[in-house]
Amino acid sequence: MKNPNLFKGWGHKNTIFHDDTTQYLFGCCQSGGGAMNKPPSRRKKVIPGASGEPKPATDSAPENTSGQDNPALATITVTAVEVKELTEEEQSLRLQLERQVERAFLSAGQALMELRDRRLYRSTYRTFEEYCRERFNYSRDAAYLKISATIVYENLQKFLPTIGRQIPMPTNERQLRFLAKAELEPAVQADVWQQAVEQAGNKIPSGRIVKDVVDRIRERTKVPNPYHIGEICLLLPKDNPELRGKAGYWGVVSHAGEYSCTVQTWDGDYTVKIEHLISSSLPELLHNLLAL
Repeated sequence: MKNPNLFKGWGHKNTIFHDDTTQYLFGCCQSGGGAMNKPPSRRKKVIPGASGEPKPATDSAPENTSGQDNPALATITVTAVEVKELTEEEQSLRLQLERQVERAFLSAGQALMELRDRRLYRSTYRTFEEYCRERFNYSRDAAYLKISATIVYENLQKFLPTIGRQIPMPTNERQLRFLAKAELEPAVQADVWQQAVEQAGNKIPSGRIVKDVVDRIRERTKVPNPYHIGEICLLLPKDNPELRGKAGYWGVVSHAGEYSCTVQTWDGDYTVKIEHLISSSLPELLHNLLAL
């Protein structure tokens, strides 16, 4: 042991110790072996400028915390913006552009209808469906829905009662989607739209409102579909512009819906209402063909 006199006088209260650890151990023994007290911490010499703690700001200007202490007293600056009235020329231009936006879907449907009826795609594509898919990235259903919505719009123009009041007209294809799919008679289409406008508070109704009115009317006049998949049918154009020039076309029913059928013919598929079809057995069809 380096210092043999280190523990000399054990238990004597005047004994001098030469390090803190020994002093700590001796204090524990004097206390009768109780819980050990925390060893005294050594003081560290504080060097000015070496502390990592931030120093208080010495700026004499006091910080404005009135808004933080009481948010109700915070001041908000609002800049007034002058809104100029439209000139007569601007009002006319706005109305023209709004009508152009509203009739965009109508123009697209009319163009597709003429492309299909005049078969202006025939130089590069075999069918209208193929043409729409490759040229416009439209599926078959999307292309025919645009055409159907255009036909419904034109029917509304003809059959809506406009005497004494102006009924808002559709502004996009979605508003007519369910009305076009329902394949109702033109006069019934006008009645559906008029009811939907009233239900919407005499404003342009959403597609959902139109669908609700269509569903109510269809339930009252529900007629079962008499045709089935695989049945041979003849097309009856009647008042359907989509079947213009298709009188006498025959095909096989590939899909039988609740109120319509899809018929596969030699130049494409046609989805038509059940009143635009007539069933024809194969012998009868062959007889009719031979008689031509």
